[in-house]
Parts: sequence; structure tokens; C-alpha cells
Amino acid sequence: MFSALPDQPEDKILKLMQMYREDPREQKIDLGVGVYKDASGHTPIMRAVKSAEKTLWETETTKTYVALAGAPEFNDAMVGLVLGSAVPRGDVACVATPGGTGAVRQGFDLVKLGNASATVWYSTPTWGNHISILKHMGVAHKPYRYFDAESGEVDFAGMIADLDTALPGDVILLHGCCHNPTGANLTQPQWRQVVDLLNERGLVPMIDIAYQGFGDGLEEDAFGVRLVAENCPETIIAASCSKNFGVYRERTGALMAVSRGGAETGRAQKTLAYLNRQNYSFPPDHGARLVSMILTDEALKAEWMAELEEVRTGMLALREQLAGELKRLTNSDRFDFIARHRGMFSMLGLTAEEMDVLRETHGIYGVSDSRINIAGLNSETVPLLAKAVAEVVGG
Repeated sequence: MFSALPDQPEDKILKLMQMYREDPREQKIDLGVGVYKDASGHTPIMRAVKSAEKTLWETETTKTYVALAGAPEFNDAMVGLVLGSAVPRGDVACVATPGGTGAVRQGFDLVKLGNASATVWYSTPTWGNHISILKHMGVAHKPYRYFDAESGEVDFAGMIADLDTALPGDVILLHGCCHNPTGANLTQPQWRQVVDLLNERGLVPMIDIAYQGFGDGLEEDAFGVRLVAENCPETIIAASCSKNFGVYRERTGALMAVSRGGAETGRAQKTLAYLNRQNYSFPPDHGARLVSMILTDEALKAEWMAELEEVRTGMLALREQLAGELKRLTNSDRFDFIARHRGMFSMLGLTAEEMDVLRETHGIYGVSDSRINIAGLNSETVPLLAKAVAEVVGG
């Protein structure tokens, strides 16, 4: 049987990580892997997480299962964090999942159960795992235009034109904030136009929000998801705690299904718990427990929000520094969009061949589609990257 298994494509980011580790050069920069790093290149444990973990270690008395849906206090806290007061809590079905990826997978499972003929529309480009999971599950999927590589901005006219061809009941996959991989976000007026289109055509929004707090702030980054949930009859939301709480290896996420309460919400809640049972039974609790402790403790939450703000403003400063350096070295505004984008990622607009030159000649590792992790930089490596990019594009 095993000999008949098909070969699987190699993950380009994991391959890039391996190449970086094997590179003997002392001066090299890893901008490929999608994790936050501080100025020293380390991914730290957040102070509030460390404090909560210590308290948990001292007070936890059992490791028995919690519940198929996860701990109720975690689900309540996550609904509050993501949706605020946009919709009543009773309108939201919610379960804990193994990370944001688990939430996305379970969300697609929910789509298959609710409407097996639905097509899932995804942005071009999008997080690669979206497409990989859809293909693996055999879910029909189509791209919609999103990013104009030449201007570095959202191709909103193209997006609306493509979504206007979607059929009623189709699912539109949206990024809540800090679009991965481009960093280019919808404006608030554009979000409102998207909501109008969704309702006019009877489309179901599914929002992947993995970077809340990394863009313009916790509340600001939730604008789109809250607007959609408040104004659309049904909304699916996949949320991750990996980035904004730094609990990557704890695999902490949540899947929400927003409806208009009553029987629909109850049915959705039972279905989400059923899907958990079929995939992994009880979701991980350690990271979820830490997150709920932080969000429900005034002092811990304040400490977490302060550190998250340090992370956010630090990335904004790196964006501004990089855009300024590139403008000075290229004598053009070609890369000004980097300062306007938000989150960990931006696409430089370089070709795959130019990205190869960055890696081979300058020891700078970015994905072949020119996505770079801004959080992989610091104030000292920004000039090195800018100089290398200017040399590459200058020929």
C-alpha cells in the first residue's frame, strides 16, 4: 500500500528554512518563515503568557479532557476578542481548534456539510495552505483578483467584478486583516461594499483572522470581521492565537459560526462539536487556557495588550525604515507601498529569478513569490536588504 502512495509536493517555505539552516555564511537573513521575531532574531514568549503559565502550573489539578467544544471560558473570550459587541453572544456557535489551521479545516468541513455544491472563492494570492486544504478535501474552489503587483495595492475593481460572478450559496474566503501574503488590506469603505455584494448575491463569507493586533490595533483590525458578522445572515470565522499571543506550538485557535440565534445557532454548535469529534475529539487546552486567563484577568490583559502594541509599532517602524531606504537607493517610489501595508508580510514585486539572486548572492531568504516577513528584520538588517534589493532591480 505505501509504495502506491503518490509523491507529495515539497513545502516551499519548509524547504527555504532548511536551505537557510544549511547556509554557512555568517551574514544571512531569514525572511521566509512566518513567525514573529524580535530584534535579536528570537521568537520570545510574551510576558503575560509566561505569567499565566506560571499561575496555571501552580493551580492546575488535572489533565483530564475539557469538552468537545473546548473550555467555555476560552470560547467566550475569543468571541469577545474577535467580535466585541457586534453580535449577541447567543448568535455565535464556537469551538476551540488546533490552531488557526485547524479552524480553517473545520470551517471547510462545515461548508461541505451545509452545502456540498458550494464553491469556495479565495483571493489571488492567498495563504498557500488555503488552496492545499481545499484541494485535499476535494472542495470546489476558484480565485478572485485581489492584489495588483504593479501598484502594490488591492485590485478592488477586479475583486468585485470576479465576486459578482459567484453563485448564491458560494463561500467567499476573506482575510480579516494583515493579508497573507501581500500585507495589503481592504479599506473600511471597501469592506462595506463587500458586505453589500455578499448580501445582494446571497454569498456566505468565511473570514480567516490570524493577525488581529498586528496591523492597526486590536479593535481596528477587527473592523471587517465585525462589520460582516453584524450585517450578513451567516458568517464563518477562523481565528488564530499563534501570532498575537505567540503560542505557536500550543496550537490554539477557534472556529465560529455566526447566524441569527435560535435553532440555527444551536444546530451550528452541535455540528461544530461533531466535527471536532470526527477529527481529533477534544481540542488542545493548554494554550487555550493561557489565552482565556489573559483575556479574563485585567492585569494580565493590560500587560498583553502593551506588549502586543510594542510588537505592532515595531513592525510599522521597520516598514517605514525599509520603504525609506529603498526610496533613497532606487530614487523611486516603487516600494512606498511597504510602509502602507500592515502585518508581518509584504510582497516586494520581484521575480522568482531575482529572489534567487537575493538568496544566492546576498544570503537573503524570501519566498519565490517575493513574500518577505517584515518581522524577520531589525534596524541593522533593513539597510542590508534594501541595498541588496536595489542592486538586484537595478541590474
